Amino acid sequence: MDLISILFYGLPFFYLLFLIWKIIDRKRHQNCYILDYECHKPTDDRMLSTKFSGEVIRRNKHLGINEYQFLLKAIVSSGIGEQTYAPRMIFYGREACPTYEDGILEMEEFFHDSIDKVLKRNGISPSEIDVLVVNISMLTCMPSLAARIINYYKMREDIKVYNITGMGCSASVISINIVESIFKNEKNKVALMVTSESLSPNWYTGNNRSMILANCLFRSGGSAILLTNKVALKNKAMFKLKCLVRTHHGAKDEAYDSCIQKEDDQGHIGFHLDKTLPKAATKALVDNLKTIAPLILPVRELLRFAIVSLVRKMNWGSTKGGARPVVNFKTGVDHICLHTGGKAVIDGVGTNLNLSEYDLEPARMTLHRFGNTSASSLWYVLGYMEAKKRLKKGDKVLMISFGAGFKCNSCLWEVLRDLGNENVWKDCIDNYPPKTLANPFLEKFGWLHDEDPNTFVVPDDYVIPDD
Repeated sequence: MDLISILFYGLPFFYLLFLIWKIIDRKRHQNCYILDYECHKPTDDRMLSTKFSGEVIRRNKHLGINEYQFLLKAIVSSGIGEQTYAPRMIFYGREACPTYEDGILEMEEFFHDSIDKVLKRNGISPSEIDVLVVNISMLTCMPSLAARIINYYKMREDIKVYNITGMGCSASVISINIVESIFKNEKNKVALMVTSESLSPNWYTGNNRSMILANCLFRSGGSAILLTNKVALKNKAMFKLKCLVRTHHGAKDEAYDSCIQKEDDQGHIGFHLDKTLPKAATKALVDNLKTIAPLILPVRELLRFAIVSLVRKMNWGSTKGGARPVVNFKTGVDHICLHTGGKAVIDGVGTNLNLSEYDLEPARMTLHRFGNTSASSLWYVLGYMEAKKRLKKGDKVLMISFGAGFKCNSCLWEVLRDLGNENVWKDCIDNYPPKTLANPFLEKFGWLHDEDPNTFVVPDDYVIPDD
């Protein structure tokens, strides 16, 4: 009778314990960890020097003195140095007539380098990859780029595959969101995320000022990232995802048109960067931060901001102007990993978040060394922080990225162990930050500002100064 009573009254209790254990176990397996990442460094024969950049610009017969002067001003103030990389077809002189194979070659060169290295370093076989997410916004092919990777590495037949395009510079966070969603529903998975941009078929050869700007900013690069939710691999992981927020302003015409691929009046396809872009980026950033701030900041900072804002609002009629209250994100975040969209983007985010030059240094140095590598730029910025040994166990890293659409996406990572790998920055990290970010373009091409548009003709025998 006692045994029956124990079973009768005890079973519900043990069943409750079982349910609690299942919930806890499921929660443990829903975490998203970064095991490792690898940033691609193209070979030195693809490096864009000042002299060669001048030759590429000179080859474009649609440009005149006005465009030369505009480009000179843009590149001098761009924050980009002399060691960025371009696609091979630029060095072959075929930017005006790229082939389909140029785009494929550019991607395969990056794939084979980065994926090989990250898999080998972590002792993971391609057959162990459960999820593959590839984001290359401006190159689509049949079969897909993801299928090419699967074929080359002979991955499993049951691998989950996602090949996303058209998401622009913010695609990395979108890809992480896809992986995170899968991890919430399936245990013990390993995901490979591949992010880059194909410049070969997208080099603009016209003379529209809003479109030739893209040639000044975008450069070759890419990253391969290994993620997992395996509890057994937690001790090997570098980062743990804490939260992720996506903001999309595509319903607003001004935001949608601020960054768009289109044809110019002569039929040349390029990427149009509108004057409204900074405004669109600011609005998207503000809306994104409004959502993520309560998730990552301490209550004391949220209360402080609310009180200061309320007081300012109440005294608005009796005060003249005054500084706008700003949330101090550094109270909940140790590092800002910012997309290198350009000097104006970096400056704008720095102003809006009241960040120091120390906070902005990783993004500025990445822009100078590698240029805007689109969605993969976040990982070069993260690599800079790691190479400088800034990332310590327990630190919080906020990633912020912008993309056509117009989108602003962000996510917060927790550093799980002290990091100090020099990674893609190994050969140059000791030289950063340099004493000046000024590039030699003004020194070598400054004479263009003194030319008269009505009489200017580029001499056929003009020799661009040596580097």
